[in-house]
Amino acid sequence: MTILSDEAILSALDVGEIEIDPFNSDNLTPNGYDLTIKEIEIPNGPKANEGGLIIPAGKRFAVSTKERIACGPNVCAQLWLRTSWARKGIACSFGKIDSGFNGTLTLLGFNSGDEDVKLSTGETFAQMVFEMMTGPAASLYSERSGNYQNQRGVTWSRK
Repeated sequence: MTILSDEAILSALDVGEIEIDPFNSDNLTPNGYDLTIKEIEIPNGPKANEGGLIIPAGKRFAVSTKERIACGPNVCAQLWLRTSWARKGIACSFGKIDSGFNGTLTLLGFNSGDEDVKLSTGETFAQMVFEMMTGPAASLYSERSGNYQNQRGVTWSRK
C-alpha cells in the first residue's frame, strides 16, 4: 500500500477516488486530512451538537465527524488521534475506513486522564491517512456488512 501525499489526496478528490464533504483546505496535512467534531455524546449522558462538552476523567464518549467520507474501490484510510488530545489523556481505538465506505464517522474515545477534558464542536480531533491498495477490493464495504454505510451523526451500534 502507498500512503497518499497532500497532492495525491487533491488529485484523488478531483477524479472521485475519494470524497470529503465538506472539504476544508486548512485541514489538509502533508500526508492526510484532519477531521473535525460535529457532535459529542457521553453514553446515557449529555450530548452537544453545538458548543462543547466536558468529558469527565474516566468516562467514555463518542464524536461524529462533520465530514462525510467516501473511499473508492482502490482506497482505504487509517485513523489516528491528534496527539494534542492524547497529551490531555484522551485514548481512542480506531480502525480502517474500508474501501466502499460512505458516511460520517463515529469515533469512540475514553478520558484516561486525571482531569476533565473539554471537547468542542468544530475542533479537529483525528487525522485520516489515505492508502492506495494493490488493486480494487473484490467486495466493497457496502457489499459486505455495510453496518455503518451512510450513517450520519453519532452511531453507537447497528445490527
